[in-house]
Amino acid sequence: MTDTTNAHLDALEPTLVWRHFRTLCNTPRPSGHEAALVAKLEAFADAFGFAHDRDAFGNLRIKKPASPGHESAPGVILQGHLDMVAQANADTPHDFEKDPIRTYVKDGWLHADGTTLGADNGLGVAAILAVLEDDTLTHGPLEALFTLEEETSMGGALGLAEHWLEGSLLLNLDSEARGEVYIGCAGGADVMVDAQLPGKALGDDEAVIALALTGLKGGHSGIDIHKPLGNANRLLVRALRALDMLDARLIDYRGGTLRNAIPREAFATLALPADELEAACDKIAKLEAVLKAELGSGDPGLSLTLTRVEKTAQEPLTRDASAMLLAALTATPCGVERMSADVPGVVETSNNLGVLSLSDGRLHLCALVRSLHDSATDAMADRFSALFGLMGARVKVDNGYPGWAPNPQSTLLETFKARHQALLGAEPAVKVIHAGLECGILGAKYPELDMISFGPLIRGAHSPDERVELESVVEFWSMLRALIEDLASAQPR
Repeated sequence: MTDTTNAHLDALEPTLVWRHFRTLCNTPRPSGHEAALVAKLEAFADAFGFAHDRDAFGNLRIKKPASPGHESAPGVILQGHLDMVAQANADTPHDFEKDPIRTYVKDGWLHADGTTLGADNGLGVAAILAVLEDDTLTHGPLEALFTLEEETSMGGALGLAEHWLEGSLLLNLDSEARGEVYIGCAGGADVMVDAQLPGKALGDDEAVIALALTGLKGGHSGIDIHKPLGNANRLLVRALRALDMLDARLIDYRGGTLRNAIPREAFATLALPADELEAACDKIAKLEAVLKAELGSGDPGLSLTLTRVEKTAQEPLTRDASAMLLAALTATPCGVERMSADVPGVVETSNNLGVLSLSDGRLHLCALVRSLHDSATDAMADRFSALFGLMGARVKVDNGYPGWAPNPQSTLLETFKARHQALLGAEPAVKVIHAGLECGILGAKYPELDMISFGPLIRGAHSPDERVELESVVEFWSMLRALIEDLASAQPR
């Protein structure tokens, strides 16, 4: 039986791009589970007679020979990552390792039904596959580089084999803004905090309550970090801190699922003296109104609720341990730390409180620190070590990756700007992005590469609100084809 899932994508323009994107939507590909998609891409390469190979990490390269007469043109590497962020609304049952992404079109945008769409970086990957398939395109030597595990650890780029790639120009297709081209990005690192905290049995005079903070928009922890969005972990900790004066003791906590997504929901259970229950309800109701007023129209859907629950099997933290933990979390850096002095309007350093959990006294926090300066990333990570070291927690900094230093004199950039002007009637805005593009890592491994990054217009990346503007995909595809043809006539480097 023919699979009709996402069949409507076949009717969209450009057809080559959307047909490949349909394959990506129908093939589960959360980070760490890209094997099925890799197998399909290898079969695609075999069907067209393209050479392909993989490095030790598993990154895939497919090579397409130059058009006749353009063999001496500079080699172009088209690069994107295969994995996608796995986020679903609480009321959307979805197994990202088994279920396809179900899409629909509304008001000129493509959305997913209650989950992330995977346009990040699925549309970049689809465009690369379309270039490989397009036999009307004039081009020099092409390499398609598909990396793995970008969304969770940058593992594919970090593990990329050296002395493997042959091209001198790299087009990263993982940007998300129309009319813009990126020539630099932030580096970053994961900061993980773990501790075992002491508990004390629930008292006969204590009630158990559950707090839920839901309804936030969420977003990308880099490109959306400066926007007026709520961070569910930051806000629920604020609510818990407000109850701390009522001698509340934290029992468990879960908030956020990915360190690179601004958390939309967070939940906690705590114990407090039963005679303080009415006061707690009053505090939470007032705080909900305060938080709604603070967030305003930037993130208007916040809901903060308190309910009484049956006694729990888990032991609450001791009063001192609970107070100490909430004090440390309240003092933890979150959001924009500093704006760039050299690139106006760009965030220099930030931190996202991405994943926070407490169960049976075991605390785990995973934050993502980003900065245009690697030294500032190190300094922010050290603040975590200093703060949580005071409570005896173990702090580990891992998955560090370098930033991408801008090169405004790039020849590739000048070619892109000229083609953008000729094709679209305006020069692109040249940008530096506060997000972890793989270009920083690739540039460290291949320092002679001339690189730029561009893509279609994507909004709400890393959240179930992710969507892509259809018209921008047409523009993106036209720009990509024209740029490749321009580079086919360039002098070898």
